[in-house]
Amino acid sequence: MAVESRRAAASALAALIREADCVVALTGAGISVPSGIPDFRSPGTGLWEKVDPMEVAHIDAFHRDTRRFWRFYRPRFSDLDHKQPNGAHGMLAELEARGQLEAIVTQNIDRLHSKAGSERVVEVHGSIATSSCTSCRASYPLENVGELFDSDGIATCACCMGKVKPDVVLFGELLPEAAIAEAQELCAAADLLLCIGSSLEVHPVAGLPELTLAGGGRLAIVTAGPTPYDDDAVLKLDGDVVTELAAVRAAL
Repeated sequence: MAVESRRAAASALAALIREADCVVALTGAGISVPSGIPDFRSPGTGLWEKVDPMEVAHIDAFHRDTRRFWRFYRPRFSDLDHKQPNGAHGMLAELEARGQLEAIVTQNIDRLHSKAGSERVVEVHGSIATSSCTSCRASYPLENVGELFDSDGIATCACCMGKVKPDVVLFGELLPEAAIAEAQELCAAADLLLCIGSSLEVHPVAGLPELTLAGGGRLAIVTAGPTPYDDDAVLKLDGDVVTELAAVRAAL
């Protein structure tokens, strides 16, 4: 897209935000890529290019080979804990502070929206912030999980010696009921849904834009690559999310 066209698109999105009564953001892995967090399926760089998710990220795999599970996730969680939000996260936090954004619904587990200052963040795939015992449900903040690992590299509950699992949604698990209900309510009420950094292909989250459309709301998409909703969106920006949202911020 030419520079002038991109500037015009950013101005158009800024106008949509200003005009809307209820704006909700739906974010996916693409918003965190500029912070140094790889997405899952991009050719050559995606996380699942290097490992079979069914072998390390399925709830059955956690129970079958907990040592292997943590061998994969322990360094990943440590790395995520040190990542910092980028300008795209910051722009959404600023919109919320201005009263121009109702909430963020995110598929991400990295906590970067909260680190950026966003307050109403609905984490439909859970978060690395805590881990819980699968037996007694004792909860441990991320900074304390490292103390739970035994000599086999398995996080073990200090209360009952049960296996500890991060509070993220693995393959084979249902989404948190309260979180998905809140996300559905927000998207159904939105008159503008900003879909940022998501391929909008992973269900049930991929069905959320349908709720906005059914309620008479509009979609604006800011993500690289095609999505199933491109033809339904009133606007599509497909450049770098930080650059695109910086232009929108300038136009606001």
